[in-house]
Amino acid sequence: MTTLDREAHRQGLRAQSLRAAHLSQLDTSEQLQGLVAGREGPPSQPFTLVIEIDAWNIRERDHWGQTEALRAQGEKLSRWHWVYVGTVFRLDHRAQTAGGRPLISQRAYAVTRGGVEALIRQIYYEALRLGMGQAQEVLVIADGALWIWKAVADRFPDARQRLDLYHGEEHLWAVARELYGQGTPEARAWVVPLLEQLRRDESPALIRSLKELQPRLTESLQEKVQQQIDYFDNNAHRLQYRDILRARKAVKEGNATAAQIRKANEPLGSGAIESTCRQYQCRFKRTGQFWSTAGDEALMGLETFWRNGRWHELFPHAELTSPHLN
Repeated sequence: MTTLDREAHRQGLRAQSLRAAHLSQLDTSEQLQGLVAGREGPPSQPFTLVIEIDAWNIRERDHWGQTEALRAQGEKLSRWHWVYVGTVFRLDHRAQTAGGRPLISQRAYAVTRGGVEALIRQIYYEALRLGMGQAQEVLVIADGALWIWKAVADRFPDARQRLDLYHGEEHLWAVARELYGQGTPEARAWVVPLLEQLRRDESPALIRSLKELQPRLTESLQEKVQQQIDYFDNNAHRLQYRDILRARKAVKEGNATAAQIRKANEPLGSGAIESTCRQYQCRFKRTGQFWSTAGDEALMGLETFWRNGRWHELFPHAELTSPHLN
C-alpha cells in the first residue's frame, strides 16, 4: 500500500503539472486565441453552455505532529476545508435514459482545494474547450452562495444566472418548519402557495408574503424570516423556472413547439454538480480518512484527468476509454 500511495501521489503531481501547462494558455492573448481557434467551427445548431458550481468539505490533518503544541498555544485547529467543484456541458448533450433518468453524454470537470479563483480558472479553460466561443449563451446554475455569483460575475459577466430551484424550495420549507413544525399539515398548507409563487418567478409576491409574516412573530423568528427575505431578494433575478415548467407541460401534452422542446431540456436545478460532489466525496470521505492538502490535491488532479478523458496524456500507452460519458 505504501508503494501504491507513493506512485499515486507521483502521478497526481504529474497531473497537476500538466493541468498548470494547460491553464497557462489563458495567460497570453496569443495562446488564448490558439485555444479558442482549436475549438472554432460552426456548430450544427445554436447551443447553450451550462456551468454548475458547488463545494464540499474534506477532512485534513494539518500540522502533522504539532497538534498538541499548537493547541497548547491557544490555536483552534480546523480539520475541515472546502473543496471547490465545477462541471461544464452543452445543453444539447443533456438527455434522458429510457427510465427517465437525466443523462449528460459529454461534460468536463474542475476540482481543487486551491480556492475559488483556482476553480474558476479551471472552469474557464474547460468552457473554452467545450466551445464557449461558439455558444449562443452561457447559463450558470448554483445555490445562493455569494462566492459563486461573485466569481461568475468576474469571469463570465454575460452569463445568464439561475438559482437552483430545489435550494430555493428548501429555504421556504425551512420557514414552514420554524412556524408550524416538521411534517405538519399546517406547514404544508402554508408553504404550498409560496412554492407556486417561486415556480412562477413571482419574486415580489414571494418576498411580500414573507414580510407579511414578520409583525406577528417573535424577535428570533423575525430574524430567521428576514434571512430568507434577503436570500430571495438577492437572487430575484435568478428565479427562472416558469417558462421551463410550461415548456415541460407542453411536451408532456404533446403540443410543444421546437423552441419549447429545447426550453424543456434546461435544468431547473444543479443536479449535475450535486452528483459530481457525491462521486468525489465517495472517494475522499471514507471512514477514518484524513488528508493533507498536497495529498488530496494530487489525487483530485489524477481523478479529474480521468474524468475529463485525458488519461492518455498521462499514460500515452493506455487505451483511452470514455470515463467522461456518464
